[in-house]
Parts: sequence; structure tokens; C-alpha cells
Amino acid sequence: MRTEKEKMIAGDFYLSGNDVEINAGLSRARSLLYKFNQSHPHDEELRYGIIKELFGKTPDLFLVETPFKCDHGFNISVGDYFFANFDCTMLDVAPITIGDRAYLGPKVGLYTANHPIDKDIRHEFYEFGSPITIGDDVWLGANTIVTPGVTIGSNVVIGAGSVVTKDIPDNVIAVGNPCKVLRPITDEDKAYWQTRKEEYQAELAEGNQKEEK
Repeated sequence: MRTEKEKMIAGDFYLSGNDVEINAGLSRARSLLYKFNQSHPHDEELRYGIIKELFGKTPDLFLVETPFKCDHGFNISVGDYFFANFDCTMLDVAPITIGDRAYLGPKVGLYTANHPIDKDIRHEFYEFGSPITIGDDVWLGANTIVTPGVTIGSNVVIGAGSVVTKDIPDNVIAVGNPCKVLRPITDEDKAYWQTRKEEYQAELAEGNQKEEK
């Protein structure tokens, strides 16, 4: 017979109320989160180590700002150069998998947890979850919410305040509640931002030349 934790990870119905193994995991995560969220902002080594211990998979380079909140931690996997801004929440009763170079704005919420619609079953503490998957090079704007079971493709920008209830394909800008594709990300976008970068670098080089004189 499967444990309640195994059922939870598989996305099946499970009882969350009094399971010893699940509650021990929740307690572990809360202790680590307390240390992390109370830590000094310049104690980078401590903060880095706590997230390494908390998450299921982390790269060598990442940054998570405080406060940060999650259920378990072990169900969270993030790729290279992951960044989560202030007040991010991840309800990870099911796996949350995030690719490389993902940026999460302030107050982003990734919620895999779900409850029965029937009030009587819900009050008996039955729960279930569905995984969230986010590709490479994704930017979630501030206050974005991603609901259970959603997959977001790679090279995607989600506008601030969006509620993502359906899958989002690669290479698009999507916004709204519910979140919908606004337009594709194009070569014209790339050219525009490359020009902005070159203008910045030219101004910087000009300033350096003046200082050398």
C-alpha cells in the first residue's frame, strides 16, 4: 500500500490532516524557511545553503529573495540562474519544475495544491495536486499566479497580475485573468533590445574615454 506522501507526489487523492510523514516534512520546511526568512540579507552563504537544503534540485548559481514560502521544498526543482524576487510562494504538494534563466517577479505564486469541490469531502482534509512545469528563459511579472497542472513553454513573458489557468506555448507574451497569448516574441523584439544594449555600451565607452583623458 502506498503512503500518503507517495499519493501526494503522484498527484492522487491523499489525506493531509494527520499523516506523520507529511507533517514531518512540513515541519522541516517551516524550520528551514524560518531560518532563511530571518537571515541577514548579506549572509549570502547561509541563505544559499538553506535553499540548497530545502529544494529538491538547485544549480550552482541562483538567487531567492526573502520572504519566500513553500509547503515542502523537496518538490521544487530550478535550473541555472534562477531568480525569485520578494514574497514568492510555491505550494509544492506536486512537483514544480522550472528551467534555466527563469525570473519570477515580486509576489509570484505557483500553486500545485487543489481541493475537492464537494464541501463535505473537502472538510475531511482530502487533497490532491497537479504539477507545474515552466520552461527556459521565462519571466513571470509581479503578482502572477500559476494554477495547478499548468505548463508554460520556453522564451515566454507573462504580464504582471496574470492568472495562468491554461498551458502557454513557447515564444509568446501572455497577459490577463485568465491569462491569454497577446502576441509572439519576434525577431523585431530581439533587434530592438539589441539596439538598446548597443546604445548603452556606446555611452559607457564614451564616458570611459573621457575619464582616461
